Amino acid sequence: MSRYDFRFSCTERVRWSDCDAQGIVFNGSYFDYLEVAQADYFRNLGFVLYDPDGRRHFDTATVKATLEYISPARVDDLIEICWKVERIGNSSLTTRSEIHNRASGDLLLRAEIIYVNFDSDASVSRRVPDDLRTLIETYEKTGEIIPLDKLPGLAGLARRA
Repeated sequence: MSRYDFRFSCTERVRWSDCDAQGIVFNGSYFDYLEVAQADYFRNLGFVLYDPDGRRHFDTATVKATLEYISPARVDDLIEICWKVERIGNSSLTTRSEIHNRASGDLLLRAEIIYVNFDSDASVSRRVPDDLRTLIETYEKTGEIIPLDKLPGLAGLARRA
């Protein structure tokens, strides 16, 4: 997959605190970068993923994460985090990510993460809302972002100013 196969990406700068004693990004720090990209992806679609009201309809729990480390990133590098929803199941989202060095374009990491829509009050997975499925599938296929006011099942999830 190429970084140009992703509709969404965001940029982060590698901080000193992200690195290990070898001066390269610590393997666990990549999870933080992917978490930032996940939140930015949904913010791009019009809502805040971690909003307490929104979590009543959609909240993610990670059930599987596979990361393939290709090349190291170092302090002060600008990295581009490419993120997409590749598949939507009944209650799950399978995402694909790549992290590239923004200056060189070099691939640093590939990731697949599977999330479930999780009801933390009941401690069970739940169905991905149909309107959310429509929003994501439309964006991934066409790049169009449907305004949330046109998707009644997502009422109350709109990004707050």
